[in-house]
Amino acid sequence: MTKKVVIITGASRGIGLSVARAFLQAGHKVVAVSNDGEELTDNFKGEDKEQVLLLVGDLSDLDFARSVVEKCWSTWQRIDALINNAAWRAIEPLSDIKLEHWELTLRVCLTIPALLSKWAADRMIESKRKGVIINISSVMASRTGGTSAAYIAAKGGLTSLTYEMAALYGPHDIRCIAVSPGNVQTQMSADFKDPDGQNISTQLVQGMEDMTPLQRSARPEEIANAVIWLSSDEASFVTGTNIVVDGGFSTNFNAYSLKKLQFPDLF
Repeated sequence: MTKKVVIITGASRGIGLSVARAFLQAGHKVVAVSNDGEELTDNFKGEDKEQVLLLVGDLSDLDFARSVVEKCWSTWQRIDALINNAAWRAIEPLSDIKLEHWELTLRVCLTIPALLSKWAADRMIESKRKGVIINISSVMASRTGGTSAAYIAAKGGLTSLTYEMAALYGPHDIRCIAVSPGNVQTQMSADFKDPDGQNISTQLVQGMEDMTPLQRSARPEEIANAVIWLSSDEASFVTGTNIVVDGGFSTNFNAYSLKKLQFPDLF
């Protein structure tokens, strides 16, 4: 596909890192954004500096967020794709949520992606260049557990915002798509604790995998593959939709341990 200039937030680990590496491997130029400078530098060590621009800062800071778009523009005078991947969340039910956690989650997971999309789209329109904006949402936008109120609200809002953006920017040949992963093998799926502080991530992940027809979690590279295809001209008529990449989790009725009780020879 035509070589592109791509902005990726949350690019130092997990899905964002895999997406960045996939674009670089395909020969595209990448603006990799993270609040962890050491991790970002380590993971992009050895990359051609003509191909990757590393930007370190706090995306909840509006000035820094805006500078991401402007530094990309001043460096390469074009923006072809924006991948809104960065996220922050505390695992808190609504009954126990702290106001500062609610506000920070919505700011990083919803407000900043909205503004980055606006600023990037403005540049795409100015240059009369078609573009793609991909918002990394989550199956948790519609499959809730009662334990992450702010994150659920932000991801639900991000998915709906994607539809609104597609309607607005479609006439300018800018496609806007949400991608909703299921459970993915990242640091964010490994920080669950019980009230005593014991890590219970393995048990929770196993429970989700038991609900997943493919019986496993996704690798970050598998989400990156979807993002790469959606950013390409092969997906040129895909916009205003939510692509679910969850191994069948969302449409499965019950856990496979329960299916085996009823049909032990089948499952």
